[in-house]
Amino acid sequence: NKTEDATERMLELTQRERALIEARKKGGAVEVKEKSWRDLDPTKRLEHSLVKGISEFVDQDVEDARKAYDRPLQVIEGPLMDGMNVVGDLFGSGKMFLPQVIKSARVMKKAVAYLLPFMEKEKRENMIAAGLNPDDVDPDDDSNYAGKVLMATVKGDVHDIGKNIVAVVLGCNNYKVYDIGVMCSCEKILEKAKEYNVDVVGLSGLITPSLDEMVVVAKEMSKGGFKQPILIGGATTSKMHTAVKIAPNYFTMEHPVIHVLDASRSVTVVSSLLGDNKEEFVEDLTEEYEEMREDYYAGLEDRYFLTYEQAKEQKLVIDFDAVPPAPAPNKLGVNVIDNVSIEDIVPYIDWNPFFQTWELRGRYPNRGYPKIFNDEAVGGEAKKLFDDAQTLMKQIISNKSMYLKGVVGLFPANRSDDGEDVHIYENEEGRAAGTPIATYCMLRQQAEKENEDPYLSQADFIAPAGYKDHLGMFAVACFGCDELVKKYEAEHDDYNKIMSQALADRFVEAFAEYLHRVIRTDSWGYVPDENLDTSDLLKIKYDGIRPAPGYPTQPDHTEKSTMWNLIKAEELVGMGLSDSFSMLPAASVSALVFAHPQSQYFAVGQVGKDQVTSYAARKKQELEITERWLSPILNYERD
Repeated sequence: NKTEDATERMLELTQRERALIEARKKGGAVEVKEKSWRDLDPTKRLEHSLVKGISEFVDQDVEDARKAYDRPLQVIEGPLMDGMNVVGDLFGSGKMFLPQVIKSARVMKKAVAYLLPFMEKEKRENMIAAGLNPDDVDPDDDSNYAGKVLMATVKGDVHDIGKNIVAVVLGCNNYKVYDIGVMCSCEKILEKAKEYNVDVVGLSGLITPSLDEMVVVAKEMSKGGFKQPILIGGATTSKMHTAVKIAPNYFTMEHPVIHVLDASRSVTVVSSLLGDNKEEFVEDLTEEYEEMREDYYAGLEDRYFLTYEQAKEQKLVIDFDAVPPAPAPNKLGVNVIDNVSIEDIVPYIDWNPFFQTWELRGRYPNRGYPKIFNDEAVGGEAKKLFDDAQTLMKQIISNKSMYLKGVVGLFPANRSDDGEDVHIYENEEGRAAGTPIATYCMLRQQAEKENEDPYLSQADFIAPAGYKDHLGMFAVACFGCDELVKKYEAEHDDYNKIMSQALADRFVEAFAEYLHRVIRTDSWGYVPDENLDTSDLLKIKYDGIRPAPGYPTQPDHTEKSTMWNLIKAEELVGMGLSDSFSMLPAASVSALVFAHPQSQYFAVGQVGKDQVTSYAARKKQELEITERWLSPILNYERD
């Protein structure tokens, strides 16, 4: 049997065939009416809609159910909660997947929204009948929930798709979620945690500076005497960072700090924290985090780092005479890109991260797109999700509710005399005069290697003075997603809200892939005859790289400010930078463009104080500030 209901379907087909045979014997025909869930009573129809995530008939079915009950609240406490309990059980046991849960939540929200006016009317009438003032009530009464959770994306960070997913999943399990948004200051998080008297505080972030901000929040909650457990989540977070850097500042048996890997774990974690087995759960967590800290610090002791001077002596040396720099770009300077449609970039979309966002993962040999559709467990749901994405994408293309815009800069460039930075010149005259308009400061690997490989820095890929080398850079964004999100929020449609955010991320990443190709073949034009298909592009089979500031090859987000000033990203495109150098809008990508065939992606890894001191001096920045921005990669404890 390939499907769970194969037996039932066979029986149904047999019955229909038997009826047709009997009809033919009698010389006539018979209409065999198929049973439909629409023929069920209203409460069963609602339960079916919730479990299957069907929102088409919500208003009609809720109205029919309301008439069958004495009070509108009974519809929520009866069929709606019964349906959501089934959803929770199926999700918890791995028989239902995240997209289905989000669809079920959409049905629930629409049903409750329909019932709210009737509940408010009933409440007012009861209060008036009891001689009470109907306006003297607490609109935020949350006493009927299983628990209260505050969710926030920390200061300087604008990414919230993961947080939105967790909020929906918790809401499906009768937790009241207070989502206070993105770029939340520590003060705001603490203030709202008190105001709402929450049971748990959830912190989310995507960029590396958010890691340090989470440490700040934990320290301040400790100082303020808070007792709520802290949940940590987001793409840049990890269990190790939580155990080593965040937990020691706040963790106790009463209020632990827990890293939550994905949405499906959030319900289990919160229910454990608020349930009878909290003590056992926290004891296990305490033991696990203590072991992780011991392993981490033991690893630091075993790890050997070269001095900064030693690392520089063993840098990558490119023979720029044998393999010269790429020719001068066809379009020097800054150029705005505003003529690329979403339709143009669809062939460049990498769908793998899309399925990861929705926590759908195929097992070998069906990992990745499109093989995921063949996976026995998640294949069917993955195909439905993909089809829904195609439908929404066609709507977006048709009504132009999202659009793309970007800016490219191509400049003369040379490595600095000490070989550690890259000077940018406005033109050849500036290069000849030795008057750079900006300098990119680079970081070099220092962790000892077990082979003869060089210790890399991005500066190694740019030729020194005397050669006519160049450096490219771009910033691109997908606009319109925020407005679409607000539209779906107003319609109580979490599914399409999250789908819009997931698609915006795919669009802008595809735009970056598309634009990098245009730079290689036209704007810079160093490989005009490149003819690679999409799969080759995604496997990076072209010459050159496009590392992004804040990522492993250049883990300092503050270098974005240099790029923003050079290409005027805010003035020309409307792309901003937050206090923590998170790009605005959230669906944005920026990168440097290196053309030399020997340029390569690498991870800087951890760095020593000798390099950080040099780096701060070259950036004309106070050491303490530099250390804060580089905190996740320091091989020493900050003072």
